[in-house]
Amino acid sequence: MTISGSLSNALSGLTAAARAAEVASSNVANALTDGYGRREVSLSARSLAGTGSGVRVDGVTRVVDQHIITDRQLADAQYEQTQARLEFLTSLEASIGLPEEPNSLNARIAALDGRLVEAASRPDSEPRLQGVLQATQDLASHINNVSGDIQNLRLAADRNIAKDVNALNDTLTRIADLNYEVRAQRSAGRDASSLMDQRQQLVDQISAIIPMRTVPRGGEQIALISSGGAILIDGKPAEIGFTPVGTIVPEMTLASGALSGLTINGVPVSTKAETGPIAGGRLAGNFEVRDVLAVDGQERIDAVARDLIERFQDPAVDPTLGIGDAGIFTDNGSAFAAVNEIGIAARLTINAQIDPDNGGAVWRLRDGIGAPSQGEIGDASGLENLIAALSDKRSPASGGFMGAARSFSGLGSDVLSLVGIERQNTEADKSYTLSKRDTLKELELQTGVDTDQELQQLLMIENAYAANARVIQTVDDMIKTLLGL
Repeated sequence: MTISGSLSNALSGLTAAARAAEVASSNVANALTDGYGRREVSLSARSLAGTGSGVRVDGVTRVVDQHIITDRQLADAQYEQTQARLEFLTSLEASIGLPEEPNSLNARIAALDGRLVEAASRPDSEPRLQGVLQATQDLASHINNVSGDIQNLRLAADRNIAKDVNALNDTLTRIADLNYEVRAQRSAGRDASSLMDQRQQLVDQISAIIPMRTVPRGGEQIALISSGGAILIDGKPAEIGFTPVGTIVPEMTLASGALSGLTINGVPVSTKAETGPIAGGRLAGNFEVRDVLAVDGQERIDAVARDLIERFQDPAVDPTLGIGDAGIFTDNGSAFAAVNEIGIAARLTINAQIDPDNGGAVWRLRDGIGAPSQGEIGDASGLENLIAALSDKRSPASGGFMGAARSFSGLGSDVLSLVGIERQNTEADKSYTLSKRDTLKELELQTGVDTDQELQQLLMIENAYAANARVIQTVDDMIKTLLGL
């Protein structure tokens, strides 16, 4: 081999070693960076006229396990959907209140029962009748508040949907731009790995919103297709449409058209949590909260309000009432009518006839809502009828409860129990999805940058660099010797 050939070989070796050292150090520095793909330097032998002339750097390859990444992204989406459900159920359970809490629904019912018993033992005592009035107001107010909390949670879900849709549209546009830039860099023969890392980070950000799969396209571009089959980006990004509202009341539903659904490129799509184009992610979870879980919760609390009104508007309980007259609890001052059940929990009020602040009198709790004047102040039969009405076992006419007859306190317990069971099941689902997500994340890290291996590689690169540098030094000494002859 000639001196010039040796020098050329050594110089190409130095160049390759320097590039390899740069790549290895980048791998070590970004070992814990989300979206970073491990780099490898591709080398090949260089020849000139059939004679070896060193080494050539063909490029830098980005190495990732796309299957594990996709599985982890799907697990992220499942976790976020479960988290949306759990947050709603936890909030609803807190709104209803646990039995041992002094301001819970069950505690309010027990307080009314206790006040009625106290008043029945001294029907002539106005303070005890005032206590009954206060207990009825507290119970009605609590049911009102639960209904209000449900609608606030629906509104929060609606706003979360709008936020996620905006994030989707912005991020899909950025991914499309990065697709173009990656192709341009590759076409120019330059390394586009950093752009691909940025693109991976963006995909990770939105994969929790809608579960999706990454499909490779030519020129290192990617297409994104949701697990439900919706094309989110394939060349051009899809346009996701949604219109938020400023307020939500029980009567507003997706089916009625009062609430917005979702469109992809102007085409309406299903928003069901388990099926459809967006199934399985945070977006579907928030739609489920707004249109299913909260609606079911409202139906149950409406059924509780209905049952309460019907118990006390029965003429058999209060003989002073006629058919169609309102009892102690009213639908905004009126008797219950089945056609108006939706949202009745929000309209539950106390009959003005028993409220001194509204021109009524508390003695009507004892003598009857429709009594024209006070009766015998020692007669507790009316109060005893109210106690019996509260404990009478009835089968709920609505709300999706099982048909078994139960007292009003039993109905209140069932409402809390149903929410508690759903919350516990969702917590179990969350634990499973969290474990699955963490396991896949660990696998992703294991298939990513191995810092021990990279440091060993750096030592080998250092040795190669030193060897090539030694060759150059030797060539230099030889040339100096020859020139000195």
